[in-house]
Parts: sequence; structure tokens; C-alpha cells
Amino acid sequence: MADQSLSGLTEQQAKEFHEQFKVTYTAFVGLAALAHLFVIAANPWW
Repeated sequence: MADQSLSGLTEQQAKEFHEQFKVTYTAFVGLAALAHLFVIAANPWW
């Protein structure tokens, strides 16, 4: 139990999860930004 955190993951598992989370989050933010740009291009408010 000493080598596990509150989540129940070991440090190595947490690092692996974090690396994948960063990739997924970056892709999500990138796609969201792209979708916003398309909406602005199609329907500008000015």
C-alpha cells in the first residue's frame, strides 16, 4: 500500500495515464478550437 496513491495507481501507472491524458486533452482542445474557427468563419458576428 505504501507505493500506491489515493487513486490506487502506482507512480509508473500514474505517469503513463498522464502522458495519454495530455495527448487526448490536446487533441480535444485542438478540435474544439477548429470547430469554433469554422463557426466564426461561417457566421461572423461583425
